[in-house]
Amino acid sequence: MEERPLEYDYTVAKWFLLATVGLGVTGMLLGVLIAVELAYPQVNSWFGPLAEYFNFSRLRPIHTNSIIYGFVLSGIWASWYYISQRVLKVSMRESKILMIAGKLHFWVYLIGALIIVFSLMFGVTTSKEYAEFEMPLDLAVAVIWGLWGVSVAGMIGLRREKSLYISMWYFVATFIVVAMLHIFNNLEIPTYFFSQGTGKWYHSVSMYAGTNDAMVQWWFGHNAVAFVLTTPIIGMIYYFLPKESGQAVYSYKLSLLAFWGLMFVYIWAGGHHLLYSTVPDWMQTMGSIFSVVLILPSWGSAINMLLTMKGEWRQVTNSPLIRFMILASTFYMFSTLEGPIQSIKSVNAIAHFTDWIIGHVHDGALGWVGFMVMAGMYHMAPRIFKREIYSKKLMNAQFWIQTIGVVLYFSSMWIAGITQGMMWRAHDEYGNLAYSFIDTVTVLHPYYVIRAIGGALYFIGMLMWAYNILKTMGSREVSEEELRNASPMGA
Repeated sequence: MEERPLEYDYTVAKWFLLATVGLGVTGMLLGVLIAVELAYPQVNSWFGPLAEYFNFSRLRPIHTNSIIYGFVLSGIWASWYYISQRVLKVSMRESKILMIAGKLHFWVYLIGALIIVFSLMFGVTTSKEYAEFEMPLDLAVAVIWGLWGVSVAGMIGLRREKSLYISMWYFVATFIVVAMLHIFNNLEIPTYFFSQGTGKWYHSVSMYAGTNDAMVQWWFGHNAVAFVLTTPIIGMIYYFLPKESGQAVYSYKLSLLAFWGLMFVYIWAGGHHLLYSTVPDWMQTMGSIFSVVLILPSWGSAINMLLTMKGEWRQVTNSPLIRFMILASTFYMFSTLEGPIQSIKSVNAIAHFTDWIIGHVHDGALGWVGFMVMAGMYHMAPRIFKREIYSKKLMNAQFWIQTIGVVLYFSSMWIAGITQGMMWRAHDEYGNLAYSFIDTVTVLHPYYVIRAIGGALYFIGMLMWAYNILKTMGSREVSEEELRNASPMGA
């Protein structure tokens, strides 16, 4: 008797995919707005009596959180609820607990995200980078993460496929490490639940003080980049690129070596954020050394992906979706070389606190993470909605518009950053600073304009992506057989 194929349930994956689209467009719009405000501060006055709530300091944390914990995390979770069923050979509909936990995961997350946006808008913040939420919201985040953990443990526990594909390793690492980092970095002591003097409903202080607080914060802060913006994205590309191209992963051994290298090295690199500070010198040196060593496992994963296309490079010219993923891998190599270079003390003396750091962050975030999340959603959409992609021509145009946008963004910030660093250090024959602060602001204005243009181009690409995904939901219906025939490795 022929065994019936599993019927996967993509309900939760579909919800998170749509959240990825909505939060991505919102987060990128805010990014463009604050980039324009930096180039033309008078723009803030256009908001009239609401100007206080639309200035840079209010919108910047909303931008970073809506992109990292909104757009990216939603894309990661959409991918998890899609990939895990397929590689573990388990359908979510087989377990009521998994279905309930998955749906709760989405709705608690969505409600929490809305509360976070309003709390940051009204200035309720701990003022810690990537960890701005006060304790009640930190507890909500722990619940959200725990609900995802139920899915991770449940799906792996029920799996029919005995071996865990490499993507699962990266997702599991993301769950475990971020949970640990979140708990330890956000240990806080409440100081009051309501203060008439400040008008704030809640306030708390960190359990750590001074230098210790800074070290724990950047142990968390850098690994928010490592284990939210890197490891799960690698897990996604290890699934989506072979599936889309029909090529087997070049080297499974290299994927494992890169995985364990990342796990060991990445966790200790956060000290490079605190160079030339009150942190002990040995801690700064360790951060620099581990950052440089980090090039090896990072490039191991990226080169493994590029070599997966060995002998099939024609697909890069024929498929805009594969082009997104290959350029994402290239930007990953680029960013993970640039970051370690900036962490070298002599280079950091010029780079620290400059716009070069902003350029580094965004060539990774826009080029590596953004491209990969959008590519993953493009791969999933036809299979989740059982519909044909609305327009491959639109996808191709989006690729080129966003690529130009990323190049304009990071190149302008490189030039601006190095200019800043050199002007800040310049002195005359008497040892006085050669330039005032306003001198640097004046010189950098053209680069801020270029940055805003680059961001606007990337945002236009986001709108094209969102439109293409939403129109796909109503395009021609396709069968499972058609999807298998359209994909080199099957649906």
